[in-house]
Amino acid sequence: MAIRFLLQQLGGSALTLLREMGRMLTFLGYALYIVVRRPGRPIHILKQLHFIGTKSLFVICLTAVFTGMVLGLQGYYTLAKFGSEGMLGSAVALSLIRELGPVLTALMVTGRAGSAITAEIGIMKITEQIDALKSMALEPFKYLVSPKIIAAVLAVPLLCALFDVVGIAGGYLVGVKLLGINPGTYFFEMEKSVVGRDVLSGFVKSLSFGLIISWVCCFKGYTAGHGAEGVSRGTTAAVVMSSVLILVWDYFLTSVLL
Repeated sequence: MAIRFLLQQLGGSALTLLREMGRMLTFLGYALYIVVRRPGRPIHILKQLHFIGTKSLFVICLTAVFTGMVLGLQGYYTLAKFGSEGMLGSAVALSLIRELGPVLTALMVTGRAGSAITAEIGIMKITEQIDALKSMALEPFKYLVSPKIIAAVLAVPLLCALFDVVGIAGGYLVGVKLLGINPGTYFFEMEKSVVGRDVLSGFVKSLSFGLIISWVCCFKGYTAGHGAEGVSRGTTAAVVMSSVLILVWDYFLTSVLL
């Protein structure tokens, strides 16, 4: 009986997971259809670009400079064991451009903007504002979802590029100004090591992460439960799921783009 009960629980959980995945993929497909056919007014997209991009600048720059400084500090003492301190610029740049830049940018945007997106749509859902749009023959996806998807796909790569530049500057402050590495060596080794494939890898990752953030956060807001508790649970689930999907997708992209 215990084994039967355990199998029933596992089967029920698997069916629930498959059902949720199907709903999410259907939501994404329809959202992309609206993005292509009826993307919404430019003013709505600009507002979301301001919210997702401009308002995230401070946290992105702050995270980037300390990430670069930590990479410079740890990288210097690691490379010093092999007498390769001159390669610090390459180590910092490649770490940021290929991995840390896209991932940390996406996680910061998820925590700052993604949670707010879920809460906004969730509150509109429980106060029946979305139903009011439908009753007036207006497409909710056109006004609530597609501008956020377009803005996130545009903003996250730009924020990632800024993260990389500020992070490299942070590594320069520690490696050159604090630890005494020759500045010419720092930038020469970086220029020699970083190639177009590395930049392309970071760009593709940040582009897909922007889509993941907007997709998951809009879906969780659009399907939020009733009341304040439903919105809070949806917001928490959106942040957790977006973060996990970013890390999982990063692994698969890294294995493909190497």
